[in-house]
Amino acid sequence: MEFQGKIIAVLPIAEGQSKSGNNWKKQEYVIENHDQYPRKMCFNLWSDKIDQFNIQLGEELNVFFDIDCREWNGKWFNDIRAWKVERVAQGAQPQQSAPMNNFPPMNEAPAPIPPAASEDDLPF
Repeated sequence: MEFQGKIIAVLPIAEGQSKSGNNWKKQEYVIENHDQYPRKMCFNLWSDKIDQFNIQLGEELNVFFDIDCREWNGKWFNDIRAWKVERVAQGAQPQQSAPMNNFPPMNEAPAPIPPAASEDDLPF
């Protein structure tokens, strides 16, 4: 899956140690798209990907991610983990997501109306 938008928040890095003794770190980011009704998504990066992508506040990005879910103490939590990040070229127009209906966008001209058929054009 992918999501394109502007980074509006960079949250602090969380660090810890797993049960097996391995150190880990995770950083979360909030991205907002450019739709008519903007949507926000909080995603995370783990370990070396934090330094590899070096995401900064205000950047225009295309984020590729996987969604996973896990249970802890009887509650379920979603995890949106980015695996690839592309910077959007400066001056490029942000992409609008596809409309969720079959109607043409409001800024498109309507299809031309065909000329009225004359009485001689009867099909029978």
